[in-house]
Amino acid sequence: MKFARLHRWPRNPVAARALQIELAAAVEMCPLPVQVRWLAAADVAFTRAGRVAVAGVVLWDTCTHAVVEQRVARGPVEFPYVPGLLSFRELPTVLAAFRQLQGTPDVVLCDGHGRAHPQRCGLACHLGLWLQVPTVGVAKSRLCGAHAEPGPVRGARTPLWLGGEEVGTVLRTRVKVKPLYVSPGHLCDVAGAVDLTLAALGRYRLPEPARAAHALVTHSR
Repeated sequence: MKFARLHRWPRNPVAARALQIELAAAVEMCPLPVQVRWLAAADVAFTRAGRVAVAGVVLWDTCTHAVVEQRVARGPVEFPYVPGLLSFRELPTVLAAFRQLQGTPDVVLCDGHGRAHPQRCGLACHLGLWLQVPTVGVAKSRLCGAHAEPGPVRGARTPLWLGGEEVGTVLRTRVKVKPLYVSPGHLCDVAGAVDLTLAALGRYRLPEPARAAHALVTHSR
């Protein structure tokens, strides 16, 4: 997959936060494509010492519900762990995996937040700006914002609010199992992010492509 360089990578949190504010202004909210055939998912794991990131990308066919391509990249971790700035720690290696991808996804699912972020620019937004492909953030825990508890059944949902803005959705994907925090990244909106997540579900809490990406990096460490 080919894409242009968006920016140089900052080496410290102060520079990263300044860049994040600039990137947030470039994020676009709009409906997803009507037809989504190729759905990618990305995930990252770290070696035990935490010095090497292992990024995995899978390309999933929404018609056959099968992985048709998968790529792994490894790279040094050159940015510290700072809540809210995880994209600066993880994305260099994720982008290396996407560069190996032969197919081009219609949408990308990210293990992280999109607009549900203090600066409105989580990992899903950041990745979408690099790839110029619609992205959706699917996170297992809340980073910020407030919400009511969704109902106990699969598909139950409640808005996630931050500063008076609906930045995402708290979505129950299995009965009486902890919900997911779904938010639009780039070139997506709240409704589209939820619809795509539900369409990619199987029997488990996480969407099937996300589960495949997680398994790929877990076995590749």
